[in-house]
Amino acid sequence: MQAWRTHEYGPPLEALRLDAVPVPEPDAGEVRVRVRAIPLNLNDLERITGGNMMVRPDLPYSPGMEVMGVVDACGPDTADWLGRRVVGITKGAHGGYAQYAICPIVGTFEVPETIPLPGVAALFFPFHLAWLGLVDRAALRAGESVLIHAAAGGSGSAAIQLAKHLGARVFATAGTDAKVEFCRSLGADVAINSSTADFAEIVLAETGGRGVDVVFDNVGESVMDASTRCIAYNGRYLMMGFASDKEAADRPLVVPRTLSMGNFHLCGVVLAYANDDFAQMVKGAMGWNLVATELGRRIMDEVVALVVAGHVKPVVGSTVTFEEIPRAITALANRETTGRTIVLLD
Repeated sequence: MQAWRTHEYGPPLEALRLDAVPVPEPDAGEVRVRVRAIPLNLNDLERITGGNMMVRPDLPYSPGMEVMGVVDACGPDTADWLGRRVVGITKGAHGGYAQYAICPIVGTFEVPETIPLPGVAALFFPFHLAWLGLVDRAALRAGESVLIHAAAGGSGSAAIQLAKHLGARVFATAGTDAKVEFCRSLGADVAINSSTADFAEIVLAETGGRGVDVVFDNVGESVMDASTRCIAYNGRYLMMGFASDKEAADRPLVVPRTLSMGNFHLCGVVLAYANDDFAQMVKGAMGWNLVATELGRRIMDEVVALVVAGHVKPVVGSTVTFEEIPRAITALANRETTGRTIVLLD
């Protein structure tokens, strides 16, 4: 098969090479997916540039933490998945920039034919993250307000739609006027160009000085201080990601007095599904809490139902060919995209 692989860390246009490699075989608890589409993720860049990542695979390897396709081979205990149309997290969160990919069954979800490409490839990560943040952690309710950062991106655009569906008032930030208009088109009540305006000042003015009930933050350090200034009493701050500085994920970041005087909840959110045995092992070793696969299956059922009913839609900013992956992931790194970039394979 063909696979884009990182041989030496560096910019995508230099680091990625298109190689001919053996088709992988699934082990127990895994399936092999014949890939039909690859959604590009900002976290894929770490596997290309050598940035902050918890586990460094041995070079060379293929980046790509998410794929969509059809199961064409199964491990010894997953035979009932053969032939299913699925989206999935790749083994070790890499290996997806290829014509075939291995996905652990704990992070693989069936999707119906009623949702066509390219949209079906764009709904997994964004809507699962938005659901885990807004519903599971924040318990967002009708009549509340939410501030969504990087709202023109994948998870941000999903969060706008899900929050509006739940009956919330949405404040959205984005970095260009075009992206601000895009956020409005998705339903944002107040859209702010964060590169030219003080979003905290606008939020406080629009809420009568009270602030928002929920902050959906997948940007991190560069917006955190201002965001804590415009969150309401008993609000919920969702720490979704660290796009502005990935190194911030592993160093002290929160000032205790800011949290105590702010009288708000700080909620961590990560998309990492696991079965009970693995979750318990990670809890014992690291103290971390992973998300149960059963919850992921319920989220997928709810997301699919919302998409089929037309209440929300996967947002595809552009589609590219397999050969265009280095250029497309470069555009994502440069913040030149909206929604999701989907790689379509023949």
